[in-house]
Amino acid sequence: MLTRTEAARTEAAAATPEYPSYRPYAATVRRVLRLSPHFLRVTFASEDFAVFGTAGLDQRVKLVLPFPDGSLCDVGALDEQAILEGTWYTQWRALPEEQRNPFRTYTVRSIRPSRGELDVDMVLHEPSAGHPEGPASAWLRRAQVGDEVVVVGPDSRAADPTVGLDWRPGQARHLLLAGDETAAPAICSIVESLPEGVTAQAFIEVPTGSDILNVYPRGRSQVSWLARDAGCETAEGFEATAPHGLLLHQAVATWLPRHTAEYASVVRSTPDELDDVDVDTQLLWDSPVDPTTGDFYAWIAGEAQTVKTLRRHLVREVGVARTNVAFMGYWRAGRPEGQ
Repeated sequence: MLTRTEAARTEAAAATPEYPSYRPYAATVRRVLRLSPHFLRVTFASEDFAVFGTAGLDQRVKLVLPFPDGSLCDVGALDEQAILEGTWYTQWRALPEEQRNPFRTYTVRSIRPSRGELDVDMVLHEPSAGHPEGPASAWLRRAQVGDEVVVVGPDSRAADPTVGLDWRPGQARHLLLAGDETAAPAICSIVESLPEGVTAQAFIEVPTGSDILNVYPRGRSQVSWLARDAGCETAEGFEATAPHGLLLHQAVATWLPRHTAEYASVVRSTPDELDDVDVDTQLLWDSPVDPTTGDFYAWIAGEAQTVKTLRRHLVREVGVARTNVAFMGYWRAGRPEGQ
């Protein structure tokens, strides 16, 4: 038989709803700020952001984008029971395909729960021959204050509000980050949140020199921006515009031999095996679940083929342990995000 105190605790626990780690938020666009030719910061507003998770770093969110006429399908963002049951994706999948609003994945740049505001930095991709404009860029070009969207993100009341984080450096004091423009918001957020006593080198490849953003790294950290419009030497000679990912690969490959002491403790005598991921048909996402053990940690994200090349270089050629690196293929050139 339960004591009175135990019964009260049981009753209180039963009365406290268990929120899912991710849930939909009905939101509107409050501001659209152009940061550079290819970066826009969209500020979303919602009273419900008062309970939005504040882990920051590289935490992912999804934006359910309206159709050109502004219409949005119902995924339960205003239904408390649906939110508690965590059925937003099931509801989305149950709709006829033509009624499913597209959604895309982004990173939290800043969250201000007390003001009900969420900042998301978004890349405006330029359409090109053979690569028509996707729904995210099309929406971003026409986005206006007052536009309605659904943000699927963390709930601070959940048992684990850190779902969606891949940044798990453990106690490592030497850090390497590399990514293209799609990873820039996450890298900027991470380096601005680092504790004292760590040394971080970040490489960010962007379309043009005008896309270099203001970032204020903490600790002994350095951010190097690599602009493709500055050109580069290739096997065929000098190209005025560097191919996507080449500058990033060159920068990492040049940096590693100069900093062997920083990662020597996590180098395998026999390199770890790697699955040969076909990035055209498979998701490249190799992120250690447990915090890293060791004094070095690398975080690589961006276009999947570039990430695959860097993954092989670090693990197979340099010998860095797979448990000390996170590789995320955020997107694949010419292919839509899987839903």
